[in-house]
Amino acid sequence: MSWPVRLRETGEDPDPRFSFANERTFLAWIRTALALLAAGIGLEAFAPPLALPGLRQALAALLVLAGVLTSALAFRRWLRNEVAMRERRPLPPPRLAPWLSYGVAATALAVFVLVLVANL
Repeated sequence: MSWPVRLRETGEDPDPRFSFANERTFLAWIRTALALLAAGIGLEAFAPPLALPGLRQALAALLVLAGVLTSALAFRRWLRNEVAMRERRPLPPPRLAPWLSYGVAATALAVFVLVLVANL
């Protein structure tokens, strides 16, 4: 049995506005994943060499990996929310959000410091 059939058999149909809002949130996560992928590729392709050899590549790889992870988990989040709405349960908290926000902040700070050191 396919996942759409299993989903429709779970609980009751929620108000379509809530399902559309859930879909918009899914698309926002996908946009975030694409932005992370673009940032990683851009860092590798266009950034000048940083103070430590190989560090630019490592930071770029972390950004691309974060994009892949965000993309992979976006559907799971959408599905968990949809099932919760169908079963009239509270929506589950976003597990990825703290990791994503702190990870992007740490990577951005590292890039900032390394670019600053390279230009001194």
